[in-house]
Amino acid sequence: MTDMNQMLYTMENSLRLQNQARAERRARKAEQEKKEFQEKLLQASASKIELDGMAAKAKGSQDAVQRDQLLGMMGSM
Repeated sequence: MTDMNQMLYTMENSLRLQNQARAERRARKAEQEKKEFQEKLLQASASKIELDGMAAKAKGSQDAVQRDQLLGMMGSM
């Protein structure tokens, strides 16, 4: 009976180790996916900031053109 108990113990221990290894792999994968997602968020944020800056610059240029046109019209009166 001792041999049977030893075999059962060995099988149970093997299953426990396999489950632990699977859980550790899932945790590493989840952590990697989280890091990748956060990096994508940072890239999206940087892109938005860049686009907002370009839009503000374009708006500023447009405002300057309108101002110059108004000054030109007022000066010709």
